[in-house]
Amino acid sequence: MQVSIESERKNNRMIVLFFSIVSILIILPVLYIVSVSLSYDADISRYGYQLVPHRVTFLAYTYIFQTSNALLHSYMITAIVTVVGTFLSLILTSSIAYVMTRRDYRYSTITTFFVFFTLLFNAGLVPSYMVVTNLLHMQDTIWALILPYGVSAWFTMLMRGFMQGLPFEIIESAKMDGSSELNTFIRIILPLSKPALATVGLFYALAYWNDWWLALLYIDNENLIPLQYFLQRILSNIQFLTTSIQAGINVDLTKIPTESSRMAIAILAAGPMLFAFPFFQKYLIKGLTVGAVKG
Repeated sequence: MQVSIESERKNNRMIVLFFSIVSILIILPVLYIVSVSLSYDADISRYGYQLVPHRVTFLAYTYIFQTSNALLHSYMITAIVTVVGTFLSLILTSSIAYVMTRRDYRYSTITTFFVFFTLLFNAGLVPSYMVVTNLLHMQDTIWALILPYGVSAWFTMLMRGFMQGLPFEIIESAKMDGSSELNTFIRIILPLSKPALATVGLFYALAYWNDWWLALLYIDNENLIPLQYFLQRILSNIQFLTTSIQAGINVDLTKIPTESSRMAIAILAAGPMLFAFPFFQKYLIKGLTVGAVKG
């Protein structure tokens, strides 16, 4: 018995040590990014990347925030797209997943097949572009940043896997009590699916927050530029100026923090999601494990 307890303690220490090392390996790159974003480009060229800046400066952030109105506006656009898009995607995804799990629905099997088929094959960029621009006429509207990511086949299958674990007798009892289909879905199924909703919602939120591709394709209106595309254009401008110097064009880059600005852009882009993630962690773990087992 004593040997078993001692062996268990040793295993626990090894597990703690392993995950501590993994955590350090994950955190260190983030700390390096923060450090470089607070460094002078001259110090980066001379000393390389350091965990502690040789001299602390906010020059990179000052350079980015020189267009503060445009930056704040792009933050607002991204926040609106993320909130509205995540809410709409959760409604559509959970509705389809619920239909796929209903045993008494005649077309549940074929619905599952169509969703799974789109998981394996998709039409490609050109048909998607034609649908958004020529058929739906969403170009230069905020819906062009929302609807193309409205339903993900993978997230739908994940939600279906979770909902399959809910007892079907609950639905039958609700029907016997006179509950309508919509009332059963909203007041019974959705509250029981909070872990899956939080998990899938976090993935959708990350997809909307980090997206710049849709803006590149469909947005020309400066008032609808989201954060990631705005920061990507700043980065492209810095790269263009650097290339111009290499081509012999007279451009003064001494006042432009090129390397530190890249890291500052990474911090501004990822920061809000890094703070939001811990609040969803407990739901994320439960939703992923249950959905994986029941898939």
